[in-house]
Amino acid sequence: MANDPIPAATLVILRDRAGHRPELLMVERAKAMAFAGGAMVFPGGRIDPGDHALAATLDAGPDAPARIAAIRETIEEAGLAIGLDPAPAPDRLAAMRARLHAGDAFAAILADEGIALNLDRLVPFARWLPDHPGMRIFDTLFFLARAPDGEASVDATETVALTWTTAADLLAEADAGRATIIYPTRRNLERLALFADYEAAVAQAAAHPIRAITPFYDDRGGVAHLCIPDDLGYPVSAEPVTAAVRG
Repeated sequence: MANDPIPAATLVILRDRAGHRPELLMVERAKAMAFAGGAMVFPGGRIDPGDHALAATLDAGPDAPARIAAIRETIEEAGLAIGLDPAPAPDRLAAMRARLHAGDAFAAILADEGIALNLDRLVPFARWLPDHPGMRIFDTLFFLARAPDGEASVDATETVALTWTTAADLLAEADAGRATIIYPTRRNLERLALFADYEAAVAQAAAHPIRAITPFYDDRGGVAHLCIPDDLGYPVSAEPVTAAVRG
């Protein structure tokens, strides 16, 4: 890797609908953001030192800091509480979100509110570790989670819009030029489009190992492609380099 990767975590939130494909929560990043500015992404962000400190107090696995970061970032960016026990009332969640935006430690906020973390509500889905020479690199763990009760809302800083949409619909919007999605998001949306509901996504995730996915270049029929391994559950594992959007 040309740059030291930044540990990060993101949360793929699915909302089941009887007789229809599940909807996903997607947020639009502010155009001024250095990474993926203007793109539609899943809620998430960096794993902070506070996430590691909080994880050290819990009897949890090695990915606990990433799970905590995904939960914290989803509160900050979308105003949704996942993995909190008990789930806070809307006014308390709003107060917790405001404190996070003010820089208060997540551990202190949870203690003040009498809330514990239930990290098992997050299901490992993938790990992406791109290699962009000269660019910022994120080593990102993706988790699945059921949509909680409550209304999502943007933070108007990092995220400027959000939507509930099916994977197929967002892919169609991107193909029509009405939305921007970067390469890892496109591959994950194509994978998520396979699933009829949350449980199907969980089952497929369990059937594939979590292995770092680093896209690589390959010449296919005289055309340069950006590729990923073909054994990790993704229905599309290559895209012409000229069509790929990187962060």
